[in-house]
Amino acid sequence: MKLTWQLATLSACCVAMACAPRAAVQATGASDAQMEGAHDHEQMDMASHELPAIAGAGYTAADVRFMQNMIGHHDQALIMAAMVPTHGAGEMVQKAAEKIRISQRDEIAFMERWLVARDQAVPEDGSMHTMDMPGMLTPAQLDKLDSSRGREFDRLFLEFMIQHHRGALEMVDTLLANDGAAQDPQIFRFVTDVDADQRAEIFIMQNMLSMFDTPQGSPSP
Repeated sequence: MKLTWQLATLSACCVAMACAPRAAVQATGASDAQMEGAHDHEQMDMASHELPAIAGAGYTAADVRFMQNMIGHHDQALIMAAMVPTHGAGEMVQKAAEKIRISQRDEIAFMERWLVARDQAVPEDGSMHTMDMPGMLTPAQLDKLDSSRGREFDRLFLEFMIQHHRGALEMVDTLLANDGAAQDPQIFRFVTDVDADQRAEIFIMQNMLSMFDTPQGSPSP
């Protein structure tokens, strides 16, 4: 029995990044300790990828940070989905990944537009992959997914995407717990849609994953 994929396509939006350049360390006259300290600071800055997030009329800094972080979160889901055509995925996983690709691409566009309209910093492509956000796959997990093929790829894709979606739900919960957050009508509608859609997708992927518990089971028709 084929599973029905219910995924609402959200509005689109976004663009460019306004990341202030790091202060350069003056080589002339700088001590070894100063140079080492500057290097450590730069490494920390590269690891955090924190963008400025400024509150404005009708929205909070937490709203801005949520949009910035969710762009990076969605971007990793697109990386996972991009593996599907070349890794021998079954037909149902291919369809699921395509729905995810389309919806999350559109959501990224919406989040970028929302940020740009409010003169907020927008993350560049790939700039937030290593951020410590809920549900994000580690480099080792991405490597494991990339090295798998066929039925094993299907299983890992579903397990990792469920993990990833649950992380997005945690990010929504964190935002809604912030006083005054998600009061902007656009972001409130977006956040509630993300919550509903990702819960529905988790349910569907769990059903697909359960097929592996049957003899010769596979989420393929």
